[in-house]
Amino acid sequence: MYISSGRLLTCFTRAFFGELFNMLSSSYSLTEIQRRIDEVKRFLSITLSIANAHTVEFYTQDVWNRFMAVLPQEVLSTLGSASDQQREPGHKAKEQSRTTFGFCNDTNRLVDVCELLQAAKAHSLPGLGVCMSRDELLQALRENRSKSGAPPAEIGAELETDEFMNSKKSHEVQSMSEVVACLTQRCGVKQVIDVGSGKGYLSSFLSLQYGLRVYGIDSSSTNTHGAHERNRKLKKFSRAYQKHNKAVRGQGEAATHSPQEDLVEIKPGTDGDNNVSHGDGAGIVSQEEEKVLIGLSDVNPAVERHSEPNPETDELFLSALSVDVLQPTSPRVPPRQLSAEERERRKTENLERKAQNRAASGSVMFSPLTSYVTAETELRELINELEDAVMVGLHTCGDLAPSTLRMFVAKPELASVCSVGCCYHLLSEEFDPAGQECLPGVCGFPLSQYLRDRSWFCGRNARMSACLALERVSLGQGIQMESLFYRAVLHVILRDHYSSFKSEKRVGNVYSKAKSFVDYVRRALSRLELDESKLSDSDIQDYHDTYTPRRGEMHAFNMLKVTLAPCIEGLILLDRLCYLKEQEDLSFSALVQLFDPLLSPRCYAIIGLKSYGDRISC
Repeated sequence: MYISSGRLLTCFTRAFFGELFNMLSSSYSLTEIQRRIDEVKRFLSITLSIANAHTVEFYTQDVWNRFMAVLPQEVLSTLGSASDQQREPGHKAKEQSRTTFGFCNDTNRLVDVCELLQAAKAHSLPGLGVCMSRDELLQALRENRSKSGAPPAEIGAELETDEFMNSKKSHEVQSMSEVVACLTQRCGVKQVIDVGSGKGYLSSFLSLQYGLRVYGIDSSSTNTHGAHERNRKLKKFSRAYQKHNKAVRGQGEAATHSPQEDLVEIKPGTDGDNNVSHGDGAGIVSQEEEKVLIGLSDVNPAVERHSEPNPETDELFLSALSVDVLQPTSPRVPPRQLSAEERERRKTENLERKAQNRAASGSVMFSPLTSYVTAETELRELINELEDAVMVGLHTCGDLAPSTLRMFVAKPELASVCSVGCCYHLLSEEFDPAGQECLPGVCGFPLSQYLRDRSWFCGRNARMSACLALERVSLGQGIQMESLFYRAVLHVILRDHYSSFKSEKRVGNVYSKAKSFVDYVRRALSRLELDESKLSDSDIQDYHDTYTPRRGEMHAFNMLKVTLAPCIEGLILLDRLCYLKEQEDLSFSALVQLFDPLLSPRCYAIIGLKSYGDRISC
């Protein structure tokens, strides 16, 4: 009997996120965070092999029998009855004494699903109890501000964000902007630097709603084109713009230059998150394939080949997820990939834009800049008018999130940081033997000296698993198993009949066009430029029929990957928090849940405040 992914995880998710988010603490010391990291490391040292297993090689490597000593039905039924997982004391005590987190100490295979699920809950961020809620953070900031006598944040006319954002983005922007505004008030600054500013939604809202001077930095020059056309549409159709203008006129101010003139459409092509963009990537993948990949995953196919090995596995696993299980995004373009002409053109554009901004009236509130930034970037060379500022990043992709934290630590002009990352599969890892080489202190993971001293790495497949959204899967936005099943069986065919089954050539998105498994295999062989005449239709269908009884294994295995996702994400975020805790000049640092995980699965922010005056102290 087939059980939906949503039904399987509903009870599990309720137990996971229901009562555990009530176990929040305002702040933890460096030693306490390191202890939590050790706990998660110990859990993942036993279970990470599941997350790192290749879906494409599920049958060729006999993944189920390598890691599992239980039946798929037991996994699925246990997930479906997670609310009944609590055991009576002493139940299975003898068996548990021979297991660690449900895995047999002798064979390293899973023998106790219930024990594994309980351990997964305990080693997630909610289970560890290390997060502040957004309300707790706001209350702490406001109480501290009132004690210091600082004036409340200036709030402009209420903006109707649903006029120019979807519901997900509206929730993110409103939730994060209030926190950022409170941070600027607490630090006594009026400037914000939005790294990976994307379409400029957060930047424009901060400038219009809170009167902050925002500099949006994005690595793609394409992002700044078409800005005036978008602004014209916003002026014509946005009630928010109209309401803002009415409020200004009502105060008798001369609006000779509107802040909205400087709003810019950044990152064309998707309505996803605030991230730096690569561009159209023409000529690398087909338009249809790009549409499918961007729509279903947070992989940009235009640059996937430049990231890490095994792009076929990445594409298959991520594109098999339902819409919005992962968040669409686009990686950035390093300067070394730009031509000399493009670098010079960007420099000229920035200089011209800065000159225009200086000549414009003081009402200019949002300035977009095109630049690839790192901890070594001199911000004052980009922003002549730079004063002390708060640095923010809303769903900054891959290595840009840890780079944001490095910039915050390195730049004395940055008083605070609020960073929400995403796209963990695009992180570079310093100690991953299978990953690309990167210089120490530059890689995205690990960031903290504590984990670097232990040479810890997760692995690319595990980081891909960390992108999964447990809450959304529990509501039925689950994994589309048939495409994964087709690809795994195809890999068996390639192993049995073709010597190039490990070829770097990509099958691509042939599943969406295939009418049957036979048609799928034919299309894949053609894409790989292999001889189709070796196999008849009946030969191909026989493979499908042979492995169909084992399809439940893949379903159960991937559902276990989903349950481990919060633990892997948790370690990555604890590493970032630990990095801030290691710095001596910070008065406050915390991991804060900013968003509703159902609306925005990457819902955690890293918050940091430097030690100036009477700011919050740990």
